[in-house]
Amino acid sequence: MSKFIQLNKRTGETKSHMNQARKQGRIPAVLYGIGKDTLSVEVNEKEMLDILKKNPRAILQGNTSDEKVIPVIVQSVQRDAMSGNLLHIDFHHVNMTQIMDSKVTIQFSGEAIGVKSGGVLQIEIYEVEVRCMPGDLPTSMEVDISGLDTGDKLLVSDLIFKDGIEVLTDANTVMIQIKTVHDEVEATA
Repeated sequence: MSKFIQLNKRTGETKSHMNQARKQGRIPAVLYGIGKDTLSVEVNEKEMLDILKKNPRAILQGNTSDEKVIPVIVQSVQRDAMSGNLLHIDFHHVNMTQIMDSKVTIQFSGEAIGVKSGGVLQIEIYEVEVRCMPGDLPTSMEVDISGLDTGDKLLVSDLIFKDGIEVLTDANTVMIQIKTVHDEVEATA
């Protein structure tokens, strides 16, 4: 939890006020939490884009206007359907002493043997759901796929997390597989 994000109190709730804030690089947001009142805030667009690019599930240190530091996580992001610009963000207060459910991004590295020999790489999922203490939440998990040959698949059960992290995604879920070109043509037909 090392990244700080400034949560400035929002002064207006009208649509025109929020549109004006967006033009000035401030994205409207809401902070929800257990036992906490809902707080309407604004965040810096550039900071949020950087956070969402590097680790959209990171636990952040949210600095509020009254100088309190609150651990928060991005709950949801609303984007414009045409431009992809940020419209609104929901943050959730994180109780650092209670177990939480979240998702961990899976990053695949290496080039599979099966792909080198003409197979087709098919990625089924990019993230898995886990349950753990907030301080144990990994930012992502890197999985080396260079040993996978044609016909091989990698299941969620093949992931190895450190103690204290329970994987909630079904263990038999296929994350990635290497298919032959023939199998891929039949699947699309």
